This record gives sequence, C-alpha cells and structure tokens, in this order.
Amino acid sequence: MTENQPQELFSSRTDLTRLSEAVEQIKSEIGKVIVGQSAIVEQLIAAMLANGHVLIEGVPGVAKTLMAKLISKSMDTPFSRIQFTPDLMPSDVLGTTIFNPGEGRFEFRKGPIFSGVVLIDEINRSPAKTQSALFEVMEERQVTIDGNTYPMQRPFMVLATQNPVEHEGTYRLPEAQLDRFLFKVNVPYPNMDEEVRILSAHHASQSDDLLADIKPVLDGNSILALQKIIHGLHVEEKLFRFIAEIVSSSRNNKSVYLGASPRASVAVLKASKAIAGIRGRDFVTPDDILYVVAPVLRHRIVLTPEREMEGITADEVIAQLVKSVEIPR
Repeated sequence: MTENQPQELFSSRTDLTRLSEAVEQIKSEIGKVIVGQSAIVEQLIAAMLANGHVLIEGVPGVAKTLMAKLISKSMDTPFSRIQFTPDLMPSDVLGTTIFNPGEGRFEFRKGPIFSGVVLIDEINRSPAKTQSALFEVMEERQVTIDGNTYPMQRPFMVLATQNPVEHEGTYRLPEAQLDRFLFKVNVPYPNMDEEVRILSAHHASQSDDLLADIKPVLDGNSILALQKIIHGLHVEEKLFRFIAEIVSSSRNNKSVYLGASPRASVAVLKASKAIAGIRGRDFVTPDDILYVVAPVLRHRIVLTPEREMEGITADEVIAQLVKSVEIPR
C-alpha cells in the first residue's frame, strides 16, 4: 500500500463544500430572528434538500408561520401564502378557467399554489374538498384542470401549519394527505433561557419587520443542484434493509392500527441522505436514519384507540419500533 492510498480511501467521493456553505448561511440568516429550535431548522432545511413538504404543528405563538416564512425568504424563489378557511374552495387554491371575451376563448388563471414555496396557514381549517385539491400537486408537482395538465415550477415546496389543541372549526387531515408530507415537525415551547433571549431581541429590535434583514442564500437553480447532490449520496445495501425493517415493524405492532406505507420507507431514505449531506458526509449512517425516523413516521402511523386513550404518543411507539430492530454495524 502506497502512502497516498489511505488518504484516497477516506477522501470524500462528493464535494459538499457548496452544500455546507449554503446550509450554514441559511442557519445564520434564520438565527437572526429565531432563537433556539436548531433541530427544527435543520429538519426544514433537510426537507428542502430532499425535495419534500413539511407539516409544522404547534400551539399558537411558537413561531410556526414565522419559521416557514424565514425558510422561504432564505430561498430566492417565488413565495405565496394561503390562509385555509372553512369556505375556501379548491379553485381558490389551484386556479380556475375563465372566459376571455376579448380573445373569445377560455383561459386558465393560476391560483396561489403556483409558486416556489407555498405556505398554507392552518391547513386543517378547510374541509376535505379543499384539502383534496393538494393531493396531485404535492405528489406529482402538477395540477390538472378541465383535462389540461399544468406542471409546477421547480423547486416546489409546501409548508403547512396546524394547531394541535384547537378542534372547533377544524377538519382532520386524511391519511392520504398526511402521507404526502415528508416530515411532521412539532414545535415546542422555548425553555426559560430561550424565552429571555426572545424578549431581549424584541426589546433591542429597531423594526417590527422581523424579515427585513433576511437575505436569500439560494436561487432555484442552486437548490436543484444541491438536491441532485443529495440524491447521489452513498447508501450501503444493509441500510436499505434497516429502513425497511423499521417501517415494516410499524405494520405488525399491537399499538398501531395503521402502519406506514412503502412511501414512508422512501421518505426515510431521502431524509437521511439530506441529513448526512447537511452534516458534511457523502454517505448515510444508521444514526442519520434514526434521527429522521420520528419526523417521517409520526404522522403516518395511526395508533389503536386503546393506546390513544392511555395517552401513548406516536413518538413513544416509534421509539419502541426502533428498539425492536437491530442496528447494522
């Protein structure tokens, strides 16, 4: 073995310099406004790199909407916000065909969903008819109206928020729609030190516009290039089985009424590659997979009524599932 062989053996197969720089810049920009919540910020960035959508859940006032707006502001792509309400119609989201008397023909007027980053505020405020309008666009990145198909621009990302404690005037998201979100992110209350820092930052702020100082880090083409890098990261064959065993175990657990689908396995794979890239590696480790299992699965499994009545949470069941599967070495 020559002197250069060990260095070549452990050298990175993929240049992640641009990726690492972009991630640090995004974190820095978001850190100008958001105090703490580093894990959630990392998961939002990972979803963007994995070309996935995110459901953000938390009580009012924990900066769910602000976080989504900050992520979009750090990306130099078109942004739109849709406030879901009980009277919102699918055409208010997707667009509609109208008659143009000047040209004597019908034409399609695009709705707010036609954007790069779409923030859907309080997604559970609209009934199933409106929620179903998102099925095709979130999965296939296209909209079909009156027999015509309109592709979305790339990149395309949906960030949706919902309040877990308010049930009056809300509609439960169907499993088919939940399955289209790569992550479900739970935003907790800040701890005491973080809340003190929040108060201090607001007191020192010279402007009410919290987004004024946020500068875009990536344009659309740069995001697509980084997504391509993430897609090409190395995954060992034994990790495919590890992912499949974790997801499959959710279908054979006594605490679970409805287990995760193969789409969940793909989501774990995509998310773990994004986390590996964020952490500066061009290969996935079991730790990357374990890190993303909870946000990928927590909205995809349905617990039995008995477990729900006992107060067992999806995260607790997921932790049990992970313990039942041997970690590859």
